Amino acid sequence: MATFTSFKARNGIVERCISDDQTRLRLKYNPYYLPFDRQVGSHVWLDGKELIMLSSNDYLGLSDHPKVIEAGKKALEEWGSGTTGSRFANGSRYFHEKLESDLASFLGKEACHVSVAGYISCMSSIESFARKGDLIIVDRNVHSSLWAGIANTGARLERFGHNNIESLKEVLGQESPEITKMLVVEGVFSMEGHIANLPDYLTVIQNQNCFIVVDDAHGFGVLGKQGRGTVDYFGVTDQVDIIAGSMSKSMASTGGFVAGSTEIIEYLRTHSKQTVFSAALSPCQTACAQAALDVIKEEPEHLQHLWDNTRYYHKLLLDLGLDIWESKTPATPIVLGKIESAYYFWKKLMKKGVFTNIIPPPAVSPNKILIRTAISARHSKEDLEKIGEAMKFAAKGL
Repeated sequence: MATFTSFKARNGIVERCISDDQTRLRLKYNPYYLPFDRQVGSHVWLDGKELIMLSSNDYLGLSDHPKVIEAGKKALEEWGSGTTGSRFANGSRYFHEKLESDLASFLGKEACHVSVAGYISCMSSIESFARKGDLIIVDRNVHSSLWAGIANTGARLERFGHNNIESLKEVLGQESPEITKMLVVEGVFSMEGHIANLPDYLTVIQNQNCFIVVDDAHGFGVLGKQGRGTVDYFGVTDQVDIIAGSMSKSMASTGGFVAGSTEIIEYLRTHSKQTVFSAALSPCQTACAQAALDVIKEEPEHLQHLWDNTRYYHKLLLDLGLDIWESKTPATPIVLGKIESAYYFWKKLMKKGVFTNIIPPPAVSPNKILIRTAISARHSKEDLEKIGEAMKFAAKGL
């Protein structure tokens, strides 16, 4: 049957879609949007083949925890599938406020707002507050969601070198201390596995009229006491204005959060387009996040197992001479530099039953093309041994 586009004159945007080289290459080599048949624990099945999942952000392995599953089922039965409205209008429920209160307390902040996606929360953590005439100073390696929020503010922008305190000093040296500023960093950088140098940053920006935003999507549940995150890890909670993040990682659900003082969060609820015009987080996903947060607080063995696995895995990769970009966290890159090298490394791992992700530009610079891997608490000793054998096989000939 003829397609819709054959019945109308093609326009420039349609032509752009048809002729796009990136899409053509993606479809040819097919490394993304792969639909798994099923999943059991840390294993998935693709076209009937069993694979160890080594690129999930389920750091604590709670996505199939019995308490999380039961909470989701109960909420679905009690409340139905959704709230059919924004929190601003008709979509607020008591369970949203319960999760927000518990998250705020866990993070050491007065208040919190949860939304349907981490991307939305991170966008709103910037776009809601910065405006034309302000200066945003940002680590050049931050996540796409933060760049999206920055782009919508109209504020002036200055980038500094990734995790580079001297670069930040140089930027600040060109600016008046009186200018209203916003510093934007990630707590744990998702591609690199690096931990932000928060104490040094906070020292440098003293008396600089600076509002501080930390996207801790990959630090929450991983660093700090009980997994309270990067800000708690460094003991600087009171010095950071905003902690934003995702509930699709250690909290084994979907959605995002922004935590701060009561005044800051109420201002966000008034001015955040992402908050006012997005449907509220579903009952089921809210309940799953709440249950996961309770498990994080009550069952510390998951965090301990995560770090035991991470230390074992890092040693395994380093003993093979692989470049993990000095990652200090479960988010562990294998830097290969060239897209061809990354593609064949990925294929070899797949052949040996390990699923990972290729990360090309613009997510990383052209000389840092990598395989992104992530360790989970639910990887077993047998999983790690099989991963080690697959890595040895993939590393041959590099």
